[in-house]
Amino acid sequence: MAWVGVKHPAEQMNRFSAPGYDHEDLGPEEVMAKVLEGVRVLEMGTFITGPAAGMLLGDLGADVVKIEHPEGDPFRAYKGELYSPHFQTYNRNKRSIRLNTKEADDLRALDELVAGADVFIQNFRPGVAARLGVDAERLQGINPRLIYCSISGFGPSGPDRDRPAFDTVAQAASGFLRLLVNPQHPRVVGPAIADAVTGFYAAYGILGALHERHGTGKGRVVEVSMLEAMCHFNLDDFTHLFAAGEVMGPHSRPHVSQSYVFQCSDAGWIALHMSSPVKFWEALAAAVERPDMLKQPEFADRLARIANYEAVVSLLAPIFLTRTRDQWCERLLAFEVPHSAVYASNEALETGQIRHLEMEVKAEHPVMGTFRTIRSPVTFDGERSLDVLPPPVLGEHDDEILPKGRRNEAAE
Repeated sequence: MAWVGVKHPAEQMNRFSAPGYDHEDLGPEEVMAKVLEGVRVLEMGTFITGPAAGMLLGDLGADVVKIEHPEGDPFRAYKGELYSPHFQTYNRNKRSIRLNTKEADDLRALDELVAGADVFIQNFRPGVAARLGVDAERLQGINPRLIYCSISGFGPSGPDRDRPAFDTVAQAASGFLRLLVNPQHPRVVGPAIADAVTGFYAAYGILGALHERHGTGKGRVVEVSMLEAMCHFNLDDFTHLFAAGEVMGPHSRPHVSQSYVFQCSDAGWIALHMSSPVKFWEALAAAVERPDMLKQPEFADRLARIANYEAVVSLLAPIFLTRTRDQWCERLLAFEVPHSAVYASNEALETGQIRHLEMEVKAEHPVMGTFRTIRSPVTFDGERSLDVLPPPVLGEHDDEILPKGRRNEAAE
């Protein structure tokens, strides 16, 4: 298939491999243990759920090969180019090749890769994988040890099997979205939680199957849907229904956990999570210079504060308007009140703790330049994951991975 729209980035550079990237000078203690080193993952994912699962395995050291249609993952498109921030988010630590499995030669090339792979990931709607020749039965017939992960919207069977599903749909169908929406001003808020969470559950299932394979020598079909993932993620809501007959709403958890957000004199926000121990409330009373506060009926005990949540807010809100956010943070820290400034992402990166933890990592891509991301939060024996492979341009690793007969044809 011919390249359409913009010049293919892989044509602008010489052949290079993962170890050839220019990284900052990292000491041996700064490179994370590759606990999945030696595991080969084939990811035929698009958008978020499949790519997120592949990325999580790649973060742990697996060799993840992203198999893309010659036109690329649709999430690539951005202002006429194919390296969008959306795509970058979920596609680090991977290599990219182009295959169209509807073509016989490309399907044969895929089969060769499957024969030596440990994991295959796809997030097509039910029935699509079979039409593309990449269903579990066929691929495990080639490699019985293959862990085959299928991600769907509503599951492989049932009345909603064929419904299209995106993040907001899964949040709503699981009962989770109503916990986020302001009833007086209903709007969808926040990031693509259902997409990302489903990717986490897929990786979780894959890791379990890989462990089991050490004993059985056999692969598994791992299935997860966005609906099932979000129902489990929404476990607290369902448990309150089962155990107490309570249907939770958007204010249920903040009230019970005694969580608050207040605006300060400089328009900055500060968040408090007071929980149950009375010592935190005593500390807050001292910090806001209202030592008699806890003697009021609304503050008498935990149940009173929960029942009178809005009254508590009404008393505290004007007080927090008397100082700036930084002033309040300094004061609350001195009194050991559980709190944080409500940061934007650019502010969070500059905080002392995030800088200390080296959460931001960088690497240079030969064509696309500096790639910045947030490292994996997991450490092994104190080793942080500071080494990262930038997201690949489309077909960047065709020459390295594809059989000789397909290398040049993949771009045609």
